[in-house]
Amino acid sequence: MTENKDNRARLADEQFMRQALIEAEKASEAGEVPIGAVVVVGGKIIARAHNLTETLHDVTAHAEMQAITAAAESLGGKYLTDCTVYVTVEPCPMCAGALGWAQASRIVWGTDDDKRGFRKYAPNVLHARATTSKGVLEDECKDIVQRFFKGKRE
Repeated sequence: MTENKDNRARLADEQFMRQALIEAEKASEAGEVPIGAVVVVGGKIIARAHNLTETLHDVTAHAEMQAITAAAESLGGKYLTDCTVYVTVEPCPMCAGALGWAQASRIVWGTDDDKRGFRKYAPNVLHARATTSKGVLEDECKDIVQRFFKGKRE
């Protein structure tokens, strides 16, 4: 029984991460660093977002920040206490701090960010009750970022 539950949870995580990858593709097509995010509550996506830093000329317009704002609007309140946030790349300290203030229950990311990820600089910034999972569709999440930056270097 536990194995089936674990398998269902893994499949759900992959399903929602694929939606975050669609957002990352949108970012890439717009010339943005290809990071996407979705916010899920009760098995339903309530917010979708991708990086908009270039479009908005705003260094804080990361996918997670956009998703937090959209989810709060959808919920009619500032707290994401029953929400899971899926993001293609490990959140930076700014985004992780915002997820902490929003009291997001669970944060799931695809690929680690060894240079700018929150775990390097602010490992305790998430809400105390938040849980995390990493490595969901890791290869796909890493690939889209690597392709984007390879294209920039060419």
